[in-house]
This record gives sequence, C-alpha cells and structure tokens, in this order.
Amino acid sequence: MLGAFLFLAAPAHAEISPGDLTLTVTPELNGNAAPFSREMVLLHIRGVYRQAILLEEVVQPSLANFSWTQLGRDTWSKTRLPDGQVAVAFDRTIAIFPHHPGDFTIDPFIHRLTINDGGTRKVVDVPSVPVSLPVATWTKPVGGPDVKEPWWLPARDVTITDSWSPDPETVKIGETTRRIVTLEAQGLVAEGLPPRPVMRTRGILTFAGPVTRETIITPTGPVARATYQWDVRPAVTEIVPLDAITIPWFDTVSRTLREAEIPARQIGGGLPDRDEDAKPVAPASPMVVAAAAVGAFGFGLALIGFGVPRRSRTLRLDRATRRELARHAEAGDGLGFRAALGPVFEREPELARLWRSTRVISEALAALDASLYGRTEEATPDLALLAGNLSKPFKIDRPSAEPVNPLADLDGRALRR
Repeated sequence: MLGAFLFLAAPAHAEISPGDLTLTVTPELNGNAAPFSREMVLLHIRGVYRQAILLEEVVQPSLANFSWTQLGRDTWSKTRLPDGQVAVAFDRTIAIFPHHPGDFTIDPFIHRLTINDGGTRKVVDVPSVPVSLPVATWTKPVGGPDVKEPWWLPARDVTITDSWSPDPETVKIGETTRRIVTLEAQGLVAEGLPPRPVMRTRGILTFAGPVTRETIITPTGPVARATYQWDVRPAVTEIVPLDAITIPWFDTVSRTLREAEIPARQIGGGLPDRDEDAKPVAPASPMVVAAAAVGAFGFGLALIGFGVPRRSRTLRLDRATRRELARHAEAGDGLGFRAALGPVFEREPELARLWRSTRVISEALAALDASLYGRTEEATPDLALLAGNLSKPFKIDRPSAEPVNPLADLDGRALRR
C-alpha cells in the first residue's frame, strides 16, 4: 500500500523543486489554551511530497520535558494540491504530556526520505519548523498538578460504571457481594489514573481485590481505564449505608474542575432475591375477609371463656453456636466471634432483645463492634467473659396461678370475674 503511494507521486525523472517536500508539526491545544502539567497535547505531523519516495524514516526529537505515545500507525494517502497536481501525504499523530510548567520548544522532526532525483537515488532530510509550546502554572486555590490531594486528573471526559454481584441490598450477614468499579478517562494514559478509592464504613468488612489498568489507543487520543474490585461482607444485621465516593477531575475542554461519582448504595435491607418475591400480594376477596373476621372473633371468645395460662419458659443460645463462640474467644479472634454471633440476631430476635436489655452484655457487644468497625482504635472486650454471658439461659417467668382475661390489656382496666 505504502509502496504504491510512494511511486505514484511523480515521474521518476522529475527534479526537486522548492516546496516539493514539506513537513509540518501542528499542536492541538485543548480549549485553545496553554496546557497544564500532565495534560495531553496532540501533535499532528504531516508531510506533503511531490516526489516519488523510495524509502522513508522519521527522526523524532528527544522531547526531554515530555512523556509521549504514538496514536496508531502512520498513514499514507494521495492528496490534490491547489495547483491541481497529485502528491503523497504522510500523517502521524503523537500525544505528549508535559512534566512541569515552563516555556518549551518542540525541536524539529526530520523525515529522512530516499527519493528518485532525475534517475538517481538520493537521501533528503525534510525538517519541520520548531514549535513553541508554553505550559501554564496552576493558580487556582484548590487542586492542580502539584498537590497530593485531590489526585490530579486532567481529561476530556471521565466515566464511571459500578456493578455488584449479587445485589448488595439482598445480601445477609456472613454473605459476600463483589463490587467492581471501572473508571475511564479520555486523553490520559493508565498511569495517570488515581489509586484505588478507600471504601470503608462501620458494619461491613471489605477485602480489596487487584487493580487492573490499561491504555486504549484511539485516533483522538489515548483512553485510560482502571478497574477496582472489592469483596464486601455485612457484619451486622442492620442496613448499612455506603456513602458515594467523589473523584475530582479537570475538564480539559471547558477548562473547569468537575467531579465524577461512584454512587452511594446500601448493604442489606432484605430486598427480595427474585422478581416473584417483589410482586405485591393480591388483595383478598370480601368473602374471604368476612370469613376470617368471623373465625377470629370466635377464637377470641374461646380464649375469653377458657383462659390461657401463662407459663415460664427458657431462652438460650444453641449448643453449636456456644461452642463456636468459645472457640473464637479462646483464639482471641474478635472478627470470627462477631461473624458467628451475627446470624443469631436474625433467627433469635427475642433472645437478641434480652441481650440488648442486659447492660453487661450490650456494653460488651458495643465495645466489640467499636473495636472491629469503628473509625478509631478501641480495645477488644474480654471475649471469654462475653461468650459466657451470651451462653447463659434466660428464664421468662409468667404468672400461671390464675387465668388471665385477654381483654384486660385492651381497655386499660381489669375485668372482674
């Protein structure tokens, strides 16, 4: 393909004339403004040649104050000149990223061509004109390339995608959901993307996964992509709100500071796992409602007539959980202790209420949660003592010597027999 364009440019015996071989370098500035440090600038390198070209090589300047990457392969095409003649056009685009502010000059690019000059092979160097490129200093009170926080992210556009598997609102204590956040920035290489955001809140355990980065080369500039991953596990039965995470970035097109957001979510909440479970319950027919009301009224009269004696009963943690708590307490494993205890709050709500109403237990549980999930350092409570208190039976005493009239509590007074 290239060879066809090289030889079709001009007759083999044509001699070189002024203007037959030209090379230009044109910078593309975002918003027609001087770039800041680490902001992308595109350099468009274009050669137009009337002569037949046999071989070619681009000699690039050192670009000592810049990082750079070439955007795709060189392209060759035929172009028609203002005088109607056909010439060969050469195009290359590179993206450069200045390291620091200052007034810089892009030294000439040189296109070394082997041409047919009157039947003789001849090597000709075609230089471009030096290009002045000032790099601005950040003067706004916040942000900028020289501060550690927030991370300097100059881009044409930033997008964030957030996915969970399974849905975080359906997971229960002890279960795990995986969160994957993908950050894409146009006009940036992967090394310019921020590190993994901090995702931490009380009531959940987070396990950070690997971070993958890649740079995708497109004709309009590189696109940087980073994928962050966490495994998230609720450690309490309550709903845990997870705050949004904002990522500031500098819009190189509008020249303004903007923010992208990893959206807020909630962990837990008991939403149904299946669509069928989320469907509203169909209303009962009037006949069914009436029959149920009559049945309930008759059952209430039976209770009033016969009376139901209240008897004492005992609530206690099951043996398997007691053993597991004792094992974690002996090992000093507060995290395992709390994970083993978590499901009990869901399946034994009455026992959990008794624990919360017992001061020594409720204070120890609060201290345990603070040591595991709190924002400050807290001492872990005595796990062996806590395991012993949690394993004790709770006896609920109810008077049974005299039948109780169920309507007494409904109208606020005791009915006489």
